[in-house]
Amino acid sequence: MALMDALFGKKKKEFKAACQITKEPIEKGCGYLLTTSQIITSKKYWDMVMTEPETMSYTISHFNNQSTGTQMRSMIFEKYATVGKPWIISDSIINYFEVDKTSAKDNAKKWWDSDGNFTPVQTGPANKNLESDSYKSARDYAVLEAGRSKAKMAS
Repeated sequence: MALMDALFGKKKKEFKAACQITKEPIEKGCGYLLTTSQIITSKKYWDMVMTEPETMSYTISHFNNQSTGTQMRSMIFEKYATVGKPWIISDSIINYFEVDKTSAKDNAKKWWDSDGNFTPVQTGPANKNLESDSYKSARDYAVLEAGRSKAKMAS
């Protein structure tokens, strides 16, 4: 029976991943693993998020002093800031973040080796892992300032 199981048994499904920001596939053993706190403290990240096609209208509304745009930007921030799992990200986006790349790459290798179960220190929602001043600063930038230059050009 063991031979039959070996021949016809279910193979373990190969663990795969895609960048949680760009959605591009990441080859096994590659990429970087960041925490939510590391993600949300990046101004470059927020400038990108708040000027994507699906969010640009909220950004323009916000800078035109329409409260609905500001409310939506606040909800977008909360959506990302409350992510409880680590973020696997690709080489193409790592430069948006001011992090120790060697450590982030080592954490990604541990994450791959554990089929996505490894979690670095301070994984979890940003408000639970950042000093309140750092969290407030990240939130204020994301909600109130991100994308200002592009919104001014677009309006």
